[in-house]
Amino acid sequence: MSIVAVDVGGTFTDIIVLRDNGTLSFYKGLSTPKAPEIGVQEGLRAVKVGHVSKLFHATTIATNALLGQLNLELPRTALVTTKGFRDIIEIARQNRPELYNLYFEKPKPLIPRELRFEIEERVTSEGKVLKEPNLKDLDPLLEQKVEAVAISFLHSYKNPENEYRVKEYLSRFFKYVVASYEVSPEQREYERTSTTVINAILMPIVSKYVEGLRSLADEVYIMSSSGGLITLDETVKRPVQIIESGPAAGVIGAKVFAERLGYKNVISFDMGGTTAKAGTIVNGEIEITAEYEVGGRTHHGRIIKGSGYPVRFPFIDLAEVSAGGGTIIWRDEGGALRVGPISAGADPGPICYGRGGKFPTLTDAMAVEGRIGDLLSGEMRLDIRPAEEAISKLGDPLDVAEDAIKLASIEMARAIRLVTVERGLDPENFVLFAFGGAGPQFAIDVAEEVGVKEIIVPPYPGLFSALSLLAADLKFEARLPFPGDVDRAFEELERRFHDVDYFIRYIDARYKGQGWELTVRVEKGQDYRKAFEEKYMATYGYTLPYPVEVVLARVFGVKKLIALSFPERSSDKVKVYKKKVFLGDWVDVDVYKRESLNKGFRGKGPTIIEEYSSTIIVKDGWEFEVGENGSIVIRRS
Repeated sequence: MSIVAVDVGGTFTDIIVLRDNGTLSFYKGLSTPKAPEIGVQEGLRAVKVGHVSKLFHATTIATNALLGQLNLELPRTALVTTKGFRDIIEIARQNRPELYNLYFEKPKPLIPRELRFEIEERVTSEGKVLKEPNLKDLDPLLEQKVEAVAISFLHSYKNPENEYRVKEYLSRFFKYVVASYEVSPEQREYERTSTTVINAILMPIVSKYVEGLRSLADEVYIMSSSGGLITLDETVKRPVQIIESGPAAGVIGAKVFAERLGYKNVISFDMGGTTAKAGTIVNGEIEITAEYEVGGRTHHGRIIKGSGYPVRFPFIDLAEVSAGGGTIIWRDEGGALRVGPISAGADPGPICYGRGGKFPTLTDAMAVEGRIGDLLSGEMRLDIRPAEEAISKLGDPLDVAEDAIKLASIEMARAIRLVTVERGLDPENFVLFAFGGAGPQFAIDVAEEVGVKEIIVPPYPGLFSALSLLAADLKFEARLPFPGDVDRAFEELERRFHDVDYFIRYIDARYKGQGWELTVRVEKGQDYRKAFEEKYMATYGYTLPYPVEVVLARVFGVKKLIALSFPERSSDKVKVYKKKVFLGDWVDVDVYKRESLNKGFRGKGPTIIEEYSSTIIVKDGWEFEVGENGSIVIRRS
């Protein structure tokens, strides 16, 4: 029997097989965006896997569905809400992501007005039921042909009784019905309703997708946005928690591998074929946030609210920018060179892939400069000439390629500053953990932009998100709004879990009178007020002489699944050859085969290290050493 990890990305589908004898098998192939399961099936056939005991999966299906990238229409969904709140998802908030854009339009509501239904019911802010729901108000809804129904009532986070009654009734007529108390039992009716609506819309899509996975293994688990694996049943019930499934996996792996190397402060830098993501690990703990905007935009290092659909659910705190290997290089009407946000994706992909691509990409720029050669250990041959011809239409190909790489590095540095500088953290005190197919190619350029002095490239970096799934734990979440006694609330939440190894506690807290909260990790026995003030000081640089108000207690129950280990590589001979590469000028560099480098091997830039899933570029002024578990540590000379 084998354990299989599958990560379906925007450009590549990655598969890693852990066999009974402890050996690993790998597959990296182009994704099939219109039917992701085809790419997975092709990969499983390629690695010749037999019976699968466990399948771990990171997927972009939830994000792609909401962004309209799967060539399918969103399921026809209805909303049932308290009388007078029919338009809550359209009114939204008054946030303006483009302050001076007179033509800015809010995102179109995911549910049209004719499918929003009001019902006579009322619960007070203290949780007292003033009026039970009148189920006859739902008769117009029963005449509609909808696939899913979202229910969100005023103050249901205090008392979900009315929502429960309506859900029980509607479940007789509709297969997919979700109430807000099940997915977001929190204050703020707009954010809670938006979360419930998105969950309802995703239920039919995700349900059909995961049902196709059940037959592939004895046990199937999906990576959640909060950085833990969840069961298929939990995925179908609350699909809202897998929106950032893929990006979350890599941060978990970065934490595990960095711990083995003795690092506690880490910047996770994941650059794939479509986007680049940055996250932070502070004192050995992954930073999480309680709110995320699906389809929202990042503007020059700031997350701008109001450009997407809010989701109130724990997410690993990530910043994402449109900078990947497939990101297209172009010139605007003023003649300025631009990189992104459009990507060539998996189909047709970069021009040098020879699959019909017409627009030059960052991968084409790297190929023209000689920084990368044939991919996947020669299985994917690169055609440099048409890539160079396409780039030459924008100017001198070497100048354009160099400028494009610089622009992309600046854009990715903004993402890193968002999760460090704008969180009160100095990136110079962190090590950069670089992975993704393109991450090790750009790692030094990005490190120089933000002042990082040390970089770690893990084993199999281009397959690292899939590899990280093998290091992840089962992780379930429960929460309680406005707990009177915080310690007692934690204990009550922990009693809801069975067969877990340990608990992780968080609070969402603020100074009394403030409008927004901070998400704070609280250790067992720790004074939550002290934990909050330490986080507040680190974030804002000061504290206030006001009482601390906890608006939410949250607990994760964690169960370990497998212990992943790697034997040290052993090679009889270092494999190296010479190659001319453009790094500001044409220079001769040593090109090493990574699998031939044993622990303790050292070298200095300019150097290139090639492997199956990626290419590491070590520039002049930097040196490298092969460390534990095959990781490569790169430091400023």
